[in-house]
Amino acid sequence: MIFTWFGFIISLGVILIVARKNLPLALFCGALVLGVFTIPFISIPYKIFYTLTDPSIVLLALAMGVIPMIGGTMKQSGQMDDLVNNLRIGRKGLMALSPAIMGLLPMPGGALLSAPILEKGGEGVPADLKVAINDWFRHLFVMIYPLSSALIASAKISSLSVYTALLSLLPTFAFALVLGYVFFVRRVRGTIDYSSSFSLKKLLIPLGIILIAPLLDFVLKKALTLSVKEIATILAVCTAFAFSLVVSKSKPNILAVAKKMKPWNFTLIILGMFVFLHIFQASNIADLIAAIPLPAATLCVVAGFILGFATGRVLLPASIIYPVYLTSDVITPFVFAVIYTSIFFGYVISPVHPCVCVTIEYFNVSMKKFFKIMVLPTIIIFTATLLTTIIFF
Repeated sequence: MIFTWFGFIISLGVILIVARKNLPLALFCGALVLGVFTIPFISIPYKIFYTLTDPSIVLLALAMGVIPMIGGTMKQSGQMDDLVNNLRIGRKGLMALSPAIMGLLPMPGGALLSAPILEKGGEGVPADLKVAINDWFRHLFVMIYPLSSALIASAKISSLSVYTALLSLLPTFAFALVLGYVFFVRRVRGTIDYSSSFSLKKLLIPLGIILIAPLLDFVLKKALTLSVKEIATILAVCTAFAFSLVVSKSKPNILAVAKKMKPWNFTLIILGMFVFLHIFQASNIADLIAAIPLPAATLCVVAGFILGFATGRVLLPASIIYPVYLTSDVITPFVFAVIYTSIFFGYVISPVHPCVCVTIEYFNVSMKKFFKIMVLPTIIIFTATLLTTIIFF
């Protein structure tokens, strides 16, 4: 047991250290270290092979490589300038609202769609602050989104309606919204200088490019019976990329865009993340966490945060933690909220969370700087949640 815990902690340390040089490599190295300590050695190459030959993962990874090319093409062609110049909601509003809008659209890798908007609209704003805003506000509204698969499934496990679950999360949402403003948005300085008069056409064209991918992804997944859902995702992002090229006023230099955006890094990040996740699932770490001798609610809050942080997922920890609590008592809306909150914010700050990985890669920010700016508001929410369980349970 101690050996397993040690391996888990070491693997996270390896990710943080190696990520200073290369994030995709860090995820693969962390996965290998975790595997050496927690599963039979012969199983490690099998988990890697399984990940690299899974069509859904490969297609998702390829799609993540196309998304930064969309942003790069829009920047080179001036479409991103048009969007920022005509989305007249002020710099602070632009910084907070653009990731929030993208977060509500059910699109893997949506953080890469809002990142170029923050980059352009937030000229002069520190890169680590852009990363924090993109990550925090993208996920904040997802937390109470009634079409979120994680929220729907978690509510189902807890025998609650999704709207009861949603209402129970509103106090946390409001608190996190305030923290997001105090720690992040309030620090945004300056205004956007508009060099031309408002143009609806120049607003709608780039906005259409950005929105077509998540909307088409959603429609295709609903309209077609696909054995591999990621087929819809790759078709959607390729359509958006093609649309960006077609409507561009000048022919973009694709090679130059690729050289600048490094799309292969984003593809490798997704592959490394899933290798880590599959090895984690094959280990008994989740069982060890669930066996920690604490009161049920307190255990679930602590374990939920750890699992959210370790897996970069919400649904996986929820599928473990809520059944653990159900062995001792029924799940009330209040209990649901404190557990879901702990899982969710462990996920928001996770080093193996895709949005975190691709955003820090995009803005060229170290994992250390990301944690430095994100840790305090996250700890405040986690501590408030933990104290709530200690006081009321």
